[in-house]
Amino acid sequence: MTDGDEELAKDLGLLSALTIGVGTMIGAGIFVLPGQAAEAAGPAVAISFVVGGVISLFTALSASELGTAMPKAGGSYYYVNHALGPLFGSIAGWGNWMGLAFASAFYTLGFGEYLNTLIALPELALGPIALSSFQIGALIAGTLFIGINYVGAKETGSIQIVIVTLLVGILTVFSILGFLQADLSTLRPIFPAETGGATAILPATGLIFVSFLGFAKITTVAEELKNPGRNLPLAVVGSVVIVTVMYAIIMVVLMGVINWRQLGPDFTSTPVLDVADIAFGAYGIAGLGIGLLTFAGLLATASSANASILASSRINFAMGRDKLVSNKLNAIHPSFATPYRSIAVTGGIILSFVVLGNVEVLAKAGSVLHLIVYGLLNIALIVMRQSDTPEYDPEFEVPMYPLVPIVGALSSFGLIAFMDPEYIGVAVLFVVGGLLWYFLYARTKTQKKGILSQYILSRSEEIPDPAVSAASSVQPDGEGAGGDYRVMVPLANPKTEKDLITLASAVAKQKGGTVDAVHIVKAPDQTSLEYAAENPDVFEEDYHGILDEAKRDAETFGVDVETHTILSHRLFEQIFDAAETHDADMVVMGWDGDTHGSPGRVETAVDELTENLPCDFIVLKDRGFDPSEILVPTAGGPDSDLSAEVAKLLQAEYGSTVKLLHVTDDVDAGTEFLESWSESHGLSDAELIVESGDVETVIEAAAADSTMLVLGATEKGLLSRLLRGSLVLDVVDDVPCSVLLAERSRKKGFVVRLFGE
Repeated sequence: MTDGDEELAKDLGLLSALTIGVGTMIGAGIFVLPGQAAEAAGPAVAISFVVGGVISLFTALSASELGTAMPKAGGSYYYVNHALGPLFGSIAGWGNWMGLAFASAFYTLGFGEYLNTLIALPELALGPIALSSFQIGALIAGTLFIGINYVGAKETGSIQIVIVTLLVGILTVFSILGFLQADLSTLRPIFPAETGGATAILPATGLIFVSFLGFAKITTVAEELKNPGRNLPLAVVGSVVIVTVMYAIIMVVLMGVINWRQLGPDFTSTPVLDVADIAFGAYGIAGLGIGLLTFAGLLATASSANASILASSRINFAMGRDKLVSNKLNAIHPSFATPYRSIAVTGGIILSFVVLGNVEVLAKAGSVLHLIVYGLLNIALIVMRQSDTPEYDPEFEVPMYPLVPIVGALSSFGLIAFMDPEYIGVAVLFVVGGLLWYFLYARTKTQKKGILSQYILSRSEEIPDPAVSAASSVQPDGEGAGGDYRVMVPLANPKTEKDLITLASAVAKQKGGTVDAVHIVKAPDQTSLEYAAENPDVFEEDYHGILDEAKRDAETFGVDVETHTILSHRLFEQIFDAAETHDADMVVMGWDGDTHGSPGRVETAVDELTENLPCDFIVLKDRGFDPSEILVPTAGGPDSDLSAEVAKLLQAEYGSTVKLLHVTDDVDAGTEFLESWSESHGLSDAELIVESGDVETVIEAAAADSTMLVLGATEKGLLSRLLRGSLVLDVVDDVPCSVLLAERSRKKGFVVRLFGE
């Protein structure tokens, strides 16, 4: 059984997501790295920034498609883990998590540098550790940013919008005034001999690639993003295009105002402020210019650090959910609704990197680890496309497939080869470390199987033996591995909790799967979810109690149980969203006549016309859980197939007696049908009953001697049921025993929805 697991509310809009990307990327390249970048490639570094943007754009397109198909916390890590499996997921997870931690420390040090130009900070010696003034500033800032993320994503998104709006405005003024003072002749030769000429472009790209990590951070909060199908690709691709253009323009301005040889790679120097002094000084406002750009430097590095901490904690959270690290990291703060343990652990790592204090090392380490992840992400897209997995249905598709992900993977991995040997060693170290972590720890814990291995093993006769052998040898063997079947149980009423959990646990046990207990706490439309998260007891006293009781009840079955609490403005509709988000195979829920607006079916009238059920549904009208005598009426059809499956599962768990009922005027033909139907559904030992007469009357009479009625949803169309009523509802109200309404997940066209099968 797993620890309680809760999930993140969808409270980030397009502007918040776009500014997470832009705000993260615009900080490093302009305010922290221009001196080091100019020393690496001279004027050609502007081309390096464009190359970095182009490489990022390929991966951004792939990330957008994956994100619209799988809007999950964890972003790039989740896509790799889901597509390629937990072996590669361990590499991507650790690489992405630590890469973001390196980058967060890098950005925070940049903030400390600009803060030190504004406020004279002291140096500090702690035994053998000597902290510079900018490190002191970075530690103060890092602690503040970690605290902001601890409070919640809503606050993070709001801060990003303000920061990026001010930042872009200041940089626009700076670029215009700087361009008017620039001497573009200083850019010649574009490829100076002392930097290695044109061959310096790609090594310099490896240095400054840390400036392009922001777009992937947007995907790590996709689970919290409103309308991800539209907003995710707009935010991801848009942020890359915006910052690439800004980088190219501003680097040309910097090197046009001050000769690139004089920009200075020393970390304690601030080339942007030197250029601002000249650009604004030409108009007699040098002090104002330096003040604005100092403020902009603080904003830029703050936005980068803030967004990176947000994203890195979500990677940690997602890895904990998949059991690649301790699942205890999944805990959600009862007031702030954030993964506070993940944020605290990640924050401690970031602050320890700040103490190291080497900005170039942090930048290159962050770059190389992200290049590994980006390469794997592009491969993940190819795997998802080629496997033709039914649930993979992205709202956005990359153009020119498969060229885009192939180029994205090759360019990401290829850029690593142009970096210094020690950073290639860092890449190898993390790959090897991820492999060892999987085989020594995660393999015995995780249950997740990647799409790639499932694809290979399902086609073992067509695929070469070495590939099949490799896929088999790396499969996870954690408790319950292979039991991917998930039974979700929405819980609202403590009086019916026990019977719903009992039914769900029985199904999950027979399927070798997991029970996912979900408690939806409803807040009024007039109340913000932010307030609801901070004050959950206002809406439901002891809101954790029902889940705690569910976990205790499920323990008796020996099945794996996960628990989630969702704060929402909706109740009934949220069940369907949660089923899709949680990858449920079946939902077991209680019957409430007031919430069902589509008589005889699970979904509401509106939902039936516009949506397909995300999975199989079982609705329990509870009059006492007793599966000893089960009656299954059938006339054939997919919902009756599900009724038979549920009856068979309960029979295997409880030794139930099963009776099959078919109502028809042609008794001989009905008997032949029922004999064939029972045999094909594995219920040949069931008692067969064939009766003629009124269907409702016959079912009610047979149910009088039964303890449970399992009834398939009606195949009538919505118009027929609204105009003529529903047999199902009449039977549910009139029989004395508990009723299970079964509805199979399947795609139906609009005409069938409206008029029936």
